[in-house]
Amino acid sequence: MTSTVAAPLHRDPSRAMLGGVCAGIARWLGWGPTSVRILFVLVSVLSAAFPGILVYLALWILMPRS
Repeated sequence: MTSTVAAPLHRDPSRAMLGGVCAGIARWLGWGPTSVRILFVLVSVLSAAFPGILVYLALWILMPRS
């Protein structure tokens, strides 16, 4: 039986455009950082219930650096 352990969620300063939050989430999900950034912006702009800037700042503070 093989167990797969997910990598911990952390910011990725090596691929950071601003704080590394989207790049860290992309690495954790196994996606490309550009697709996570585009999805984050689209959800932030199209949804009044998703305060994107506040969520990004909270994740920037709470997510550890790699």
